[in-house]
Amino acid sequence: MAMNTPVTFAVPARLLPCLLGLLIPVGIGSAQGTGGRVIEGPIDPYTWKPADDAVEVDAETVDLAQVFADLGPVASTWYQHVLTLSDPFFEGRAPGSAGIDRAADYVEFWFRRSGLEPAFTEGEGGYRQWLTVPGGRTRIEHAAMTCGERELEVGGDFAVFGTSGSGRVEAPLAFAGYAIPEGPDGYDSFGGSADLTGRIAVVFRYEPLDDNGRSRFSRRRFSSHAAIRPKLEAVVERGAVGVVLVNPPGSLFGKPGLEAVSGDALGAAMSVPVVQVTEAIGREMVEAADPEGRTLAELRQVADEGGHGAILFDVDQVCSIETRVSGGPAETANMGGVLRGRGDLADQWVIVGAHYDHVGMGNFGSMPGNRGRLHPGADDNASGTATVLVLADLLHDAYAKMPEDADARSILFLAFTAEESGLIGSRHFVENPFLSAQSINAMLNLDMVGRLRSDTIAVGGFESAEGFLEDLRPTFEQSGLTIHADPNPRGPSDHASFYGAGIPVLFFYTGTHDDYHAPGDTGSTVNPAGGGKVVSLVRDVLMHLATDSEQLVFASSRPGRVARGNAGEEPPAAGGGQGYASVRLGIRPGMVDEAEPGVRVESVSPGTSAELGGMKGGDFIIAWGDEDLLGIMDMVERLRSHQPGDRVKMVVIRDGEEVELEIVFQASNRAEAE
Repeated sequence: MAMNTPVTFAVPARLLPCLLGLLIPVGIGSAQGTGGRVIEGPIDPYTWKPADDAVEVDAETVDLAQVFADLGPVASTWYQHVLTLSDPFFEGRAPGSAGIDRAADYVEFWFRRSGLEPAFTEGEGGYRQWLTVPGGRTRIEHAAMTCGERELEVGGDFAVFGTSGSGRVEAPLAFAGYAIPEGPDGYDSFGGSADLTGRIAVVFRYEPLDDNGRSRFSRRRFSSHAAIRPKLEAVVERGAVGVVLVNPPGSLFGKPGLEAVSGDALGAAMSVPVVQVTEAIGREMVEAADPEGRTLAELRQVADEGGHGAILFDVDQVCSIETRVSGGPAETANMGGVLRGRGDLADQWVIVGAHYDHVGMGNFGSMPGNRGRLHPGADDNASGTATVLVLADLLHDAYAKMPEDADARSILFLAFTAEESGLIGSRHFVENPFLSAQSINAMLNLDMVGRLRSDTIAVGGFESAEGFLEDLRPTFEQSGLTIHADPNPRGPSDHASFYGAGIPVLFFYTGTHDDYHAPGDTGSTVNPAGGGKVVSLVRDVLMHLATDSEQLVFASSRPGRVARGNAGEEPPAAGGGQGYASVRLGIRPGMVDEAEPGVRVESVSPGTSAELGGMKGGDFIIAWGDEDLLGIMDMVERLRSHQPGDRVKMVVIRDGEEVELEIVFQASNRAEAE
């Protein structure tokens, strides 16, 4: 093919509007033009999204070379970063995964290439600020299982639990029922005592069931007695050398199939191998080994009544289990690079950041029905990370061209880890800073900025500094974009950590969509031309905040707010404390595995509905009213359904016991303001 021959590609019709949107050139210049518009007022980031651009398409082919030539270098580079970071090679960038380690290497490569200095000392890791997060990737290095003459297939017939110990056991079986030592109305699986020494214990998941397959212990799906960890401890304490979990037949709410439950969800590794088998394999095992020839369903009836003790199976029917498991709490890193300032402002700072993690295979934080599927996280938040990387290059060039006597603040470029797990990375930075809060003029946070629609973007946080919006209004009006100026500085992202430390913040956001925390958030769905416009807008804001001689004055919209520089106040809790529902619960949730429904309470904010209702850090919320609480997203939806003054009974697990609390909801800050 001749070098100067134009190349065209057939493009599916559904992609044509997006590709034609790329044809708007975005250069490296500062303002995109005049005609920008500012709309003041709060938004709900869980629901806000601009209208999609209406584009009529007649063409059936697109000249991609011309598309990217017209797109310009900024938007093209931004798009390259988004496509790369959302590639399956990065495994959805979950903390503790090999994929996020690769993403960290990618960020460091571009920080170095842009001429940024390492933000952290060599002892801390140069460009990396290391921290430990729960939910480290449990790796099953080896798994094998046989029963009698049958060799079972890992992943098909059985799965190793992340809390399994490593080792090889070969032993006869014993049936331990639900392995619940103490339940309601005197229920006891073991009849007071049971010797499982030298046996592999076969244990039912969940708890005793009625004739309809519902729990006998709870009006909800299951009570705390269904928890896995106490079952494992109970049989190991009684001498079991291995554990085989199986779902009881006929359970109405039991999860079908095998589960890959992580070690973090169940605590430290056990001392013995722990596996789960399918119900079909469980039937084969017990029917071959039980001297009385009972079926799995008949043994369920025995277990439902309790008091059966250890039912020892035929010693000639032997199973072997071999496991080798590694993992646990994981090390991960915030990434940071420094652009040194100039002149009288060099010791002051502006921070621009975005989280580069996502939810991996959807084992936490995923929308319902997507567990176990790759979540690429293109908009959330490869888009924000890409913006930080492009800005690093642009600002380095801009600083290099400044006159020698220019004054400019130093800029810290940050990529946060573990935002999806509860703002862990940004909170770690705020609690372990190398900068004083007083030296930071502002923090700019970029989260989900990849789907600009109708040239409309939300920018939040104007209540965090005196005169903030009026200071930036000329920049916004020169942007050519419609800016929804949200006063609220407490949005559901990493800037909340900085606002909690008394630092002015801005939150850039192009709106939600149906692919939020779902496998459909791929690189093909973002708007590259829009990404370029976002880069241009943030660049202008960043340059203004870096060079304006007047330092921002922190302002609080919350009564009794701590003064700037005190980092003791908690960032608002995801879902419960963001102020975007009419009511606020006031907790900071911790990360849990979806195999154990509920919400872990990492901490409780003073004076909130949760504290006044008696909730404490370390509680595990399992029920909301008469229904199970399934997770954080379920909690968010429930909060939206309530009004100030509503009373709700909640059930928490505290020190192994169920505690019922009455929560009286207070208005969120936004609702009070309205």
